[in-house]
Amino acid sequence: MECKLRTTVIAVAVGVSMLLSGCAATQGSSEDVAGQMIVAPVMPDYKMEVTLAKLNEVLATMELTDEQRARFHYDRGVIYDSVGLRLLGRIDFHQAIKLQPDLADAYNFLGIYYTQEGEFESAYEAFDGVLELSPGYDYAYLNRGIALYYGERYQLAIEDMQAFFERDPTDGYRVLWLYLMSSAVDNTQALADLALQRQQLKNQDWASVLVDFYLGKINQEQVFAAAKVGLSQPKEYAERLCEAYFYLAKHAAAQGQYQQAANFYRLTLATNIYDFVEHRYARIELAKMKNMIQKSVALSAEG
Repeated sequence: MECKLRTTVIAVAVGVSMLLSGCAATQGSSEDVAGQMIVAPVMPDYKMEVTLAKLNEVLATMELTDEQRARFHYDRGVIYDSVGLRLLGRIDFHQAIKLQPDLADAYNFLGIYYTQEGEFESAYEAFDGVLELSPGYDYAYLNRGIALYYGERYQLAIEDMQAFFERDPTDGYRVLWLYLMSSAVDNTQALADLALQRQQLKNQDWASVLVDFYLGKINQEQVFAAAKVGLSQPKEYAERLCEAYFYLAKHAAAQGQYQQAANFYRLTLATNIYDFVEHRYARIELAKMKNMIQKSVALSAEG
């Protein structure tokens, strides 16, 4: 998911320099199509590695207030998360909360991790905590909605996603996730709502392409062709493929095409866009597809 639905990553390098200044002051078939569209996995930016080294040095050597140390742990956790080192990120987010118990951003990340691990009750509590600390934190509605969705509490998921959608009806990703959650309850009505919501989206937006695919206006090949159009930086193509693979997989799964969906989820994971919502939950979806394929094979054997 592009900028609007990505986990917000602080410009850590800038943050480090600012906080260092502060410290100084205080102390001194799909298979064929999928195969053709594989992109090289994104590798960590060397600038992130440099920033990570600086954060490690600051945390190890400088005298900091609890609030400053909490922020450094949080910033380092964000970097760990963005390169797929979830355990290290989780440790840093827990440490940040110990030092600054009202740090809503850290609870938000922990809630995401709990969701990925299937610990839904803990996820709900974490996101409830985010909204208690920061009622205007709208991405907590998205993330809690996703946790409720994977916890199969669909009506509550729809309520959260509706709240998230209403904060920006022109965001195609909000439209897509509201559809995905609503379709779990009533696909016909969800599709009708999707067609109405599409009218508020800009035609030139990449997310609108994905919505149009669900509405049957374009096909799979056209989605992949559109992913190459209007790119502003090299990584953006891999980001778009991460999203395309995920939403194509969700569509294939809804059609009962479980093997095709599984292939697309694997490709989503292969992009290494760890901090995209689609990448975060592709593994959960892949596990579901494996179960569906096993059930299908078992039924075929019985027949």
